[in-house]
Amino acid sequence: MKYTAHANRLKTDAFLLQAPGTQKYGGVAGRALKWVEKETLLDPKLWAVFADQFRIGNVDDEDFGWRSEYWGKMMRGACFTYRCTFDEELYRVMEFSVRDILTTADRYGRISGYSVAREFHGWDMWGRKYVLLGLQYFLEICRDDALADRIVESMCRQADYIVNKVGLREVGKIDVTYTSEWWEGLNSSSILEPFVRLYNITGRQEYMDFAKKIIDCGGMRGFNIFEAALEGKLCPYQYPVTKAYEMISCFEGIIEYYRVTGERKYLEMAVNFARLVRESDITVIGSAGTTHELFDNSRARQFNPEFKGIMQETCVTVTWMKFCLQLLSMTGDSKYADLMETSAYNALLGAVNYNRNPYQGEIFAFDSYSPLLNSTRGLAVGGYKPLIGGAMHWGCCVAIGPCGTGLFPAAGVMALNTEKGAGAAVNFYMNGEAAVETPCGKTVLKIDTGYPFDGHVKIVVLPEKEEKFKLMLRVPGWADKYKICVPAAGLFEKAMYDENDGGLENGYRVIERNWHPGDTVTLDFEMNTLILRAEEVDPAADEKSRCHAALLRGPVVLALDSASGCDVTKAVRFVTDDSSGKFARAVVKKMNADAGITLEVETEDGPIEVSDYASCGKSWGRNKPVTAWITTK
Repeated sequence: MKYTAHANRLKTDAFLLQAPGTQKYGGVAGRALKWVEKETLLDPKLWAVFADQFRIGNVDDEDFGWRSEYWGKMMRGACFTYRCTFDEELYRVMEFSVRDILTTADRYGRISGYSVAREFHGWDMWGRKYVLLGLQYFLEICRDDALADRIVESMCRQADYIVNKVGLREVGKIDVTYTSEWWEGLNSSSILEPFVRLYNITGRQEYMDFAKKIIDCGGMRGFNIFEAALEGKLCPYQYPVTKAYEMISCFEGIIEYYRVTGERKYLEMAVNFARLVRESDITVIGSAGTTHELFDNSRARQFNPEFKGIMQETCVTVTWMKFCLQLLSMTGDSKYADLMETSAYNALLGAVNYNRNPYQGEIFAFDSYSPLLNSTRGLAVGGYKPLIGGAMHWGCCVAIGPCGTGLFPAAGVMALNTEKGAGAAVNFYMNGEAAVETPCGKTVLKIDTGYPFDGHVKIVVLPEKEEKFKLMLRVPGWADKYKICVPAAGLFEKAMYDENDGGLENGYRVIERNWHPGDTVTLDFEMNTLILRAEEVDPAADEKSRCHAALLRGPVVLALDSASGCDVTKAVRFVTDDSSGKFARAVVKKMNADAGITLEVETEDGPIEVSDYASCGKSWGRNKPVTAWITTK
């Protein structure tokens, strides 16, 4: 790898993503990864259509649209996917498309869906951001040094053109927040991230200077989102502009800026922002925005029966997951892995269109919106735009989905930063294996589990020879009771840990010892069916909202699906398993580690059947609603 945007991570980050080809997983996450690759990413005709939008050169002029985002979004997702599948055909398709996209640059070096006459309006900067990001992510896996040089040259031409036109109004340039009529320029400001990454690749100070100008502009006209996050008094839904996905993207840029400067206030901005979003807007299934794709205090609104329109955009789900991955990498704090896991096993996998349901005659790999209360899937395609004269269409959520199904398994096992201690962090327990570099060579971790539907995990540790290193095992935030057993290696070494031991390090049980080939670690997380009542989430909920509850088994939300014959609107009273009333009495009816789980839950009026949220509503039938929040008596 000739170029990298990640050199500073060795100074700032606790965990590092592994090299491509070091992890292979099955289970529901592995199934989604491979299905999305086959259905979408391996289609060379699709990539050609995306490139042709730039070749035409003005496809977004008429409606100030966002067709120019599709290629970069898909390329970023393909690169995450490639890290796990290590599929040679996928690499060839990506490389061909990168070469193709480079030929679409105009005489100024621009790769844009807008003509020069109409540039710096609408979603032009947003699209240019994604072109840069797509090229940067491919650069990380590029095997051809000559192609890598061409990529960097093209990115610099694109960036230089922007720097020459956008900047400070007093010197005759366009303020970045005035390069779009949408969302007070919030969308344009998110170009912060690829500019900082391009500085890391090239060392050219003008790119960092430009990034600082974006930060100084505050992210939108008339309000400074970065200073607001640092102050921490307002939740993001209280900002003048509340577009969730774009705002999260801006804070990804802040993280990259912190990695370069080391100034703590930028990290504090990102950490505060994540906390405020989690506290005010992340729902039970791990997405945000019950008013389509806007922050709207959806944590409190998620069980309000009055709103039944489209909600919880897949773009928001994936960008939130990616932002949490940034913070997990930086801090090594498992709470960000908890958030990613909830999003992945519920909102994200629920959006995967395994049934190949059509929307207006076309089939897309992802649904765009996720229902919560007595509603259906497939209500709309987010960012729906015609391509090549209307012969086909695409959407923003369809384009971003592969990033989510790729990044989650890619973060399954991460390497510890060697400056902070050698070893591995096991973030997500997925059936498969991961290889990590340890002091004496390579260690393979073979993971056997039915997680997230079953709480038993077995990890066989296979170093090339006996050696000492750290194995960090995440204890999920929902796990009140657990046991971790390791082989007894010495008279004074502890061999069993449980919830009474304490001593977790940022939510991880850290085991540092001499590991022998074949040492086996077992983890058992007690999984009950937790009743999460609306008033526990929002004590101020009104009467119509309070009569709802969600059922959770580990990280999985259990939902009612009318396709199974149940009435999703009927009010029930759960029979509890304990005196505290926290857990519903339930038995597993069927479970498939690669597909899902169904339970029979006892109520005073008889049993009801619930399944993992991600499996529900897959028919997209308008008369087949699902509900994650169950009406209670």
